[in-house]
Amino acid sequence: MQYIVIHDTEELYDKTLKLVQDPSEMSWHYTLRSRDGHLAQHVLTKDVAWHAGNWYVNTKAIGLEHEGFLAAGGTWYTEAMYRTSARLVRYLADRFGVPLDRAHIIGHDNVPGLVPAKVEKMHEDPGPYWDWAHFFDLMGAPLRPDGDSGTATVMILPDYGRNRPHYIGCDEDHPEATCPPHGSASVWLHTEPREESPLVKDIGKHPAGESTFSVYDHAARAVTGQRYVVAERQGDWTAIWYLGQKAWFHNPGSDPVAVPSRTLIATPRPGLTSVPVYGRAYPEPAAYPADVEVQPLVPLQYTFPAGQSYTVGLTTTGEFYKATTFDTTLHRVVRGTQKYHQIQFGHRVMFVKSEDVVVTEA
Repeated sequence: MQYIVIHDTEELYDKTLKLVQDPSEMSWHYTLRSRDGHLAQHVLTKDVAWHAGNWYVNTKAIGLEHEGFLAAGGTWYTEAMYRTSARLVRYLADRFGVPLDRAHIIGHDNVPGLVPAKVEKMHEDPGPYWDWAHFFDLMGAPLRPDGDSGTATVMILPDYGRNRPHYIGCDEDHPEATCPPHGSASVWLHTEPREESPLVKDIGKHPAGESTFSVYDHAARAVTGQRYVVAERQGDWTAIWYLGQKAWFHNPGSDPVAVPSRTLIATPRPGLTSVPVYGRAYPEPAAYPADVEVQPLVPLQYTFPAGQSYTVGLTTTGEFYKATTFDTTLHRVVRGTQKYHQIQFGHRVMFVKSEDVVVTEA
């Protein structure tokens, strides 16, 4: 087990329970009710559920659905729900040895697309109104600075209550209207160190367009607990490496939205002009037995060029779980020797092959 994935239902609790009992729909392990934090379990933790939109992540994850709607998360994500969820995640993390950090406790919006064609349709929940800092406080694993002003890596950590970015799209009848002011765990990322500059692009999320200020659009956002390598600093602005580009956010010393946080970083191996990034960490072809179809390892559409660095969240070895039937006697686990590093490449995590990068301490 490597991940615990936080979702919201985008549906009311009673309807959600009906959906999870329908074999034509997806599945997940737990659902939490908004008003009182009531908890229901649907799939045993030893079993794989289909909830993250990425089979590799599903096979290594437990999924928690929280009753609520992303655009009104500040209303639906109640204290009762946070407390029950935090107790459950802490229990699961202790039981399965999952580290309590944002490389392992992730949102559905942090799960990568499996292949390039899947990236655009990946989900955005639980969204910018999920209070990650409070959630980690409740788990007894508070997100804290680790370093000084010269540390090469930062953790996004705005004050949730005071951080109130501009969003649109909360009212489906008026999609261009500004959302009501509310605390948020996310910060906007720009192409230059000024508020009026364009947002950075995500060529997977928007193949033919620009990033937007929609509450549903995380293409140009970094969120609490995520760690990035600093690319540059100018006055009250900090730039990080993000999806192969320099991304700027307002980070004044008087009210910082990011803090120093030491971690490992990955840089392209000398001699390489760029490194492919992947949405899954599958074994090398030679690892597959004759009766299991080799799963192609297709790079995503992004570029990780020389001269940039990204934080490393975990290191793993390629694995594929074949399960095309409910008959567990026909299931197969394929383990290889190909080593991967999970990196915080954009809003989502992605993978690079170990031989393509050099990993050092920030």
